[in-house]
Amino acid sequence: MTGLAFLLLSLAAPQSPEPGPPADVVAEAERNAEQAAEALRRCQRFTEAWLGLADPETGLIPTNTRKGGDHWSAANSAADNYPFMVLTAAFTDRELMDGRLLEMLRTERRLTNREHGLPDDWSFSQAAFRHDSPGPGRMQFGASEYVKDGLLPLTEWLGPSPWRARMMELIDALWASADHELAGGPVPTDNVEVHGELLQTLSRIYWMTGERKYLDWAVRLGDHYLLTEAHFARSDRPLRLRDHGCEVVSGLCELYVALHFADPAKKEQYRAPLHELLDRILEVGRNQDGLFADEVRLQSGTRRLFGAGARATDTFGYSLNGYYAVYLVDGTEAYREAVLKALGALWRGYRSHPWEGASSDGYADAIESALNLYNREPVESCARWLDSEMAVMWSKQQGSGIIEGWHGDGNFARTSLMYALWKTQGVTAQPWRADLRLGAAMDGDELVLFLSAEQPWTGTLVFDRPRHRDFLHLPLDWPRINQFPEWFTVEADREYRVARGDSQIGEALSGLDLLHGLPLALGAGESSYWVVQR
Repeated sequence: MTGLAFLLLSLAAPQSPEPGPPADVVAEAERNAEQAAEALRRCQRFTEAWLGLADPETGLIPTNTRKGGDHWSAANSAADNYPFMVLTAAFTDRELMDGRLLEMLRTERRLTNREHGLPDDWSFSQAAFRHDSPGPGRMQFGASEYVKDGLLPLTEWLGPSPWRARMMELIDALWASADHELAGGPVPTDNVEVHGELLQTLSRIYWMTGERKYLDWAVRLGDHYLLTEAHFARSDRPLRLRDHGCEVVSGLCELYVALHFADPAKKEQYRAPLHELLDRILEVGRNQDGLFADEVRLQSGTRRLFGAGARATDTFGYSLNGYYAVYLVDGTEAYREAVLKALGALWRGYRSHPWEGASSDGYADAIESALNLYNREPVESCARWLDSEMAVMWSKQQGSGIIEGWHGDGNFARTSLMYALWKTQGVTAQPWRADLRLGAAMDGDELVLFLSAEQPWTGTLVFDRPRHRDFLHLPLDWPRINQFPEWFTVEADREYRVARGDSQIGEALSGLDLLHGLPLALGAGESSYWVVQR
């Protein structure tokens, strides 16, 4: 007996005298279900609100809700808001994702491609490009932002899709437009932020495609920042450690890890200069709690902080991702200790902290920073901090569903979705409804799932997979900016025992079954919990 028939029978099965999971684990799964449901509801409201602002002619969304928002841009509308509307719909409304949101992708590709196939700003009122002539730097920046901040996270979750195809078009268009000469060959622009984004994307896309050109392009940038006078630790030019500057630090670390597996000799050439950079940042770029300053000059050690009352940058985890990635391949314990120190300080000294002026975007980046690293190092006090700060960020959403009315609203949704996936351990329900509650907690190696619905519901619980391997083909799940961490993942060719939590009746199901979706039905007001064993 398999599938839905087994599960429906299990719901009515008598309780076994054998004990189920501990009551506190079941209670945790139920609490997590409430938090995950709130996260998804808020993301759905965000998506509906921004769809209500779409241009009636093109269907594209504006950059903001204020004066000056009469246009679509790759760097803002496409990079920050749109992708997390798509991802929200992937969880809550697949018809919307495959319909209106996919049509947005087709529209921006048709309307906004310009020189070399790079997108440019589109004016709604003019029904034309916002700028009379192409601006290479502006367009390269927009394409790079769209790829790294938006399309790459979508690809990491969805796998092969039209959004992945658009990502590949844009990364190739960026290098077709390469107009800045370095010793190793031309690269797009001289913008350090773009270079950092490209280092990240190329280090992942190389593994995803297996095409050496992507790694070679990344090495051009790595050589420049590690083997020439552009090395930040050998000059006193400012290194920005918050958003828009820290990308180059984590990008160099991602390249280093990629080379560990793809070209060990080149990796050894980078070892000393990269460690020199990372060590100097730890020495002069942090506060007493191990969190980073806004900006630092590495030779003199002078630091700058952002805004009144701020003691650290909100994107501390973006740089620490890189440190932890290098720790994974080199075993440098000081880099792991840097992560543990930062995570351990959050509950003690950074509740309701004015990240980036106490903006929703600042909270989103700080929570993402911690959550991605908590996935690797589960510091208990950090979990409490994550729950408390999500409540602060959520309080900033307006009744309309809009958060602050600019493209940074998408980061609210991005981080809320990350949080929801933590609370469900990566399990999602299809179809989703606002009255559905799905949460999870771990009892050792066993996954405990809680599910309830106010109205009758029939659907499937879809389990997560090792996406870093299956979709990106990465040799190691190193921490990455804007990724969606993996929690409980299943292997297609392994068997799992699935049983109602208060019963010893269960069935062995394949991982492939769980990836396709575990069928389940609930009556009105019904709740149940389940145990999944590897």
